[in-house]
Amino acid sequence: MYQVDDTQMVLADGSTMPRLGLGVWKLADDGPCQRAVEAALAAGYRHVDTAQGYGNEASVGRALRASGLDRADVFVTTKFDPPRADPFEEMQGSLERLGLDYVDLYLVHWPLQSPTWAWPGMENALQAGLTRSIGVSNFSLEDLDVLLATKSVRPVVNQVQFNPFAYRRALLDGCESREVGVVAYSPLGMGGHLENATVVEVAERLGKSPAQILIRWALERGAGVVPKSGDHARIRLNAEVFDFTLNEQDLKELDALDRTGLTDRAREVKFWERQG
Repeated sequence: MYQVDDTQMVLADGSTMPRLGLGVWKLADDGPCQRAVEAALAAGYRHVDTAQGYGNEASVGRALRASGLDRADVFVTTKFDPPRADPFEEMQGSLERLGLDYVDLYLVHWPLQSPTWAWPGMENALQAGLTRSIGVSNFSLEDLDVLLATKSVRPVVNQVQFNPFAYRRALLDGCESREVGVVAYSPLGMGGHLENATVVEVAERLGKSPAQILIRWALERGAGVVPKSGDHARIRLNAEVFDFTLNEQDLKELDALDRTGLTDRAREVKFWERQG
């Protein structure tokens, strides 16, 4: 049964995922990514989100080993790069780069050709024990329904752009009713939402940073969240989001920032349609 509490998400397959993780998109593999992951793990993060397309899985693996933490104590997500041919073969490559025997969650990064074409390879990776769970990213509700109608192994997560400015309420509700957990990427709008007047006002009212407000909003809305940062102080600050809540007025003001019409779509522009 899919369940959520403040810090953990119990996925539909019974696995448990920390709701806060560190995203590592655009963190270079030659040092910045490893240092950021080490800082996050030292600050208490127990979820790291990477991808084959990020080119930094090796750094994530080095940081995990340097941390001294038990493998079972850190939840690792990576994503299949859809322009590549076979999710099973690519998962083997990911594990070699990560230096791991398995990942906790393996996602289809986007529905390049169709919602279903990559799924047999994802199921093969699951059945072989290369990953504990499988899911998707950038799937609209329509994409999810196509996949759910044809496949026996259900995706347990849909990772999408989700923040007060992209409050995809119909997608969130649809995923929840299908027992698919939503994980928010770009919760800070790649930094672009941190100076918004409403966000700043709510932050000042609560004595928190704008980033903390945006991360807390995603948590309050039932999503997991993987903010990206390479700044060690900000990484630590972004983790301090479990000692306060947003009240109804806070949420109402932040919800009103939505620019998507509470859509059930995952993306307004499907960048992958230009890739194949």
